[in-house]
Amino acid sequence: MAGFVVVFDFDKTIIDCDSDNWVVDELNFTDLFNQLLSTIPWNSLMDRMMDELHAQGKTIQDIVDVLKRAPIHPCVIPAIKAAHDLGSDLKIVSDANTFFIETILNHYGIRELFSEIYTNPSFIDDEGRLKIFPHHNFTESPHGCNTYTCPPNMCKGKVIEKIQASMPEEKKIIYLGDGAGDFCPSLKLRDTDFLMPRKDFPVWDLICKSKNLIRAEIHEWTDGEDLQNVLLQIINSSNISTEEEEEDNNGDSSKIISVDCKFQKIPVSAH
Repeated sequence: MAGFVVVFDFDKTIIDCDSDNWVVDELNFTDLFNQLLSTIPWNSLMDRMMDELHAQGKTIQDIVDVLKRAPIHPCVIPAIKAAHDLGSDLKIVSDANTFFIETILNHYGIRELFSEIYTNPSFIDDEGRLKIFPHHNFTESPHGCNTYTCPPNMCKGKVIEKIQASMPEEKKIIYLGDGAGDFCPSLKLRDTDFLMPRKDFPVWDLICKSKNLIRAEIHEWTDGEDLQNVLLQIINSSNISTEEEEEDNNGDSSKIISVDCKFQKIPVSAH
């Protein structure tokens, strides 16, 4: 079985939108959201928006109905199921929140495929209002990350370090993401790991500017079909013997390795 821990971002990786923006926009609270955006951190703003939704008569079921309509590429769910069936340990590291993520995963019947979800905690209070809290309580202390791309409420790099400390040494990580917050965890990956940035999204741009800082092997993807093909090729290639690898890949690795940035594995000695 595959010796992989596959770590997914959620927004614009598993689903094809930002779940926070999706809920706010679909429930017609975009104007208020934009008015408040410059005044408080994003995570705190989402908790405030849930208060506003409740005050205006929006229910939890209204939020659920919107989340169930969130766009998702038809290849993504099969890719997740296949990776799980091949023996990979699947996890999510996301700056969304527990309720949004689990609602969508349960809708598609795949929540049980993920062993862990690292995100901003949330719960429904006694008044039927969704409360959202930061993954890291930045009001008490900073998370201490010096990477400028991490928001105050979550450093995904520190989450990856936690995952690395708890997993068997022989396992490899495949990390998939799109946003600026996915850059810090990219820096934590080893030269035996795999990084799958979404091409032409913020993390891709950051990686293109800092190729020498990345040790993992980089495989780009553009949409859900690409995600499925690239992810499963990485996993399947690891499951065949060294003697069979060249034949099974048909010498066609250029289909999944980035050519635009001409990424290569960076030797450990370079770090």
